[in-house]
Amino acid sequence: MALTEEEEDLLPSGSQESIYVEVRNHVLTRWREDVSRYLSVEQAEAGVKPDLRKYARVAWTFLNTAGYINFGVAPDIAAKALKTPATRGTVIIIGAGLAGLSAARQLRIFGFQVVVLEGHGRPGGRVYTKRLEADGHAAVADLGGSIITGIDGNPLAVLAAQRNIPMHDINTAGVPLYLEDGREADTRIDGRAEKEHNTLLDECDRFREDMGEITDNISLATALETIWASRREDAQLERRLLDWHFANLEFANAAPLSLLSLRTWDQDDPHEMQGAHTFLPGGNLRLVAALQEGLPIMYNSVVMEIRYSKNGVVSPGFAFCLAGVAVLVTVPLGVLKAGSIKFDPPLPQRKLDSIQRMGFGVLNKVVMLFPHAFWRKADMFGRIAPSRECRGEFFLFYSYATISGGAVLAALVAGDAAVDFEKTASEESARRVLATLRGIFNPKGIHVPAPLQVVCTRWGADPMACGSYSSIAVGALGGEEYDILQQSVAGRLFFAGEATTKKHPATMHGAFLSGLREVFHDPRRPPDVEFGCFAALYGPRGSAYEDQAVLRVDVGLGRTGRGKAMPIVVPMKRTDVARCVAIVPYLWHVPLLFC
Repeated sequence: MALTEEEEDLLPSGSQESIYVEVRNHVLTRWREDVSRYLSVEQAEAGVKPDLRKYARVAWTFLNTAGYINFGVAPDIAAKALKTPATRGTVIIIGAGLAGLSAARQLRIFGFQVVVLEGHGRPGGRVYTKRLEADGHAAVADLGGSIITGIDGNPLAVLAAQRNIPMHDINTAGVPLYLEDGREADTRIDGRAEKEHNTLLDECDRFREDMGEITDNISLATALETIWASRREDAQLERRLLDWHFANLEFANAAPLSLLSLRTWDQDDPHEMQGAHTFLPGGNLRLVAALQEGLPIMYNSVVMEIRYSKNGVVSPGFAFCLAGVAVLVTVPLGVLKAGSIKFDPPLPQRKLDSIQRMGFGVLNKVVMLFPHAFWRKADMFGRIAPSRECRGEFFLFYSYATISGGAVLAALVAGDAAVDFEKTASEESARRVLATLRGIFNPKGIHVPAPLQVVCTRWGADPMACGSYSSIAVGALGGEEYDILQQSVAGRLFFAGEATTKKHPATMHGAFLSGLREVFHDPRRPPDVEFGCFAALYGPRGSAYEDQAVLRVDVGLGRTGRGKAMPIVVPMKRTDVARCVAIVPYLWHVPLLFC
């Protein structure tokens, strides 16, 4: 890892950067040798020569605050948070997904109180492990994020190690691909199709390099189809196999290829995590459950509005007081695109434009619990669609039989098929996927029983998600969009989540790392004297950051009809802050208003 700008600021003048980097890497390696223990600055210094300890102190400070060491769910690290006095105010976190949970735990280590507001009745956000149970059979399956993509240096692998959770390496070699009549695709033809697929992508690379910015407004699908048409005659079976690989690309991006920017759809490829791709036996809930331990999370709390102006109004009849110095928004990009949260005044136009330019699509699953596992022992197998129009429908099956406690099979639906899937009744989807499986296995003499339970996801219809994960759409500005989405507003409104990380978008580890990133940024500083457009409601200005500000949070129970809208009044002092005076046991709609 090269020297970062933050480290350059920490190093005293005259420092030898090469020596510092060597010491820093030594400190990082020392913690990685035992991620279950908190590494103190004294321990970091003890491992280097006395004349180099000044570098060790700087390295430890950077690595610790930036979340490279001493993060996660190890009991020793959690105990550190309990020992740290909460003297730096409260940060309100919107969303209890991986980004929100990682930020919340890290903030507590650094002396902040946190309050997490989550719209679902569970933690995890788009990481959702579902228990299936019927007729004496039970198992679990991940309905959302499921694969840890590359374990080398992956923080999720660190979490698993801290809780002694084993990881199951996914065997991606020799994935069988089946035609609708049960025949396995000829490996020679499949090999040619895969080679053609890679050649087409290479041709797209050369085309965008030659054409430059003009390719911002050309889709990946347009380029692929144009190059394919110019190269050869359309061999029907080979074309169908090629469409399977295209469906796999649509799965990776949660979007049809026709919506992806030719120029920058794969800008994050150089930063992919290396190492095996893995499933977590028992589901990713095991990581989520560990992350949420001890955190104050208010479930079923839907944030409707964030208002920040200098003309605040405090409504009577408030329910409780919160103390806040900052807000971290970790909701999915789809929620921001849908305008589900009203910002008053609106977010900066640059950020609003970026939200609309970026892509945010869907990947759906049909998860089935069977009385027994009738399929082969492979971790996955593919299905070749009869036409390109439905190439993403049930194109890939995941087997959870060895990791879930039961015979669970998940069928993936990608691209245009994933959008159409959400308009189809669950019963019809279950019938179609069962017909697909019987078409594959019955000709082999293998009986496919009726599933005991079927769960169909509809991530696009979930108002707390509005989709699955982000992508770079035609007309977007490439990786710059992630930087714009990441930028804070007025020094008190921060953003995290997979759609805010240029290097690791559309991944679980990217979401987790974005939470650590935001803790490393502005919340560590004292409040600014001027808030710009975030002009809080002040009385007479004092000295030494003693001005008073007020945050107002409206809590409405209208969704269930159980109550009237109730504002939460949040008094905020620039140094220390007031404590909560009451607690509402059930929160349903929580518009956050900054006055």
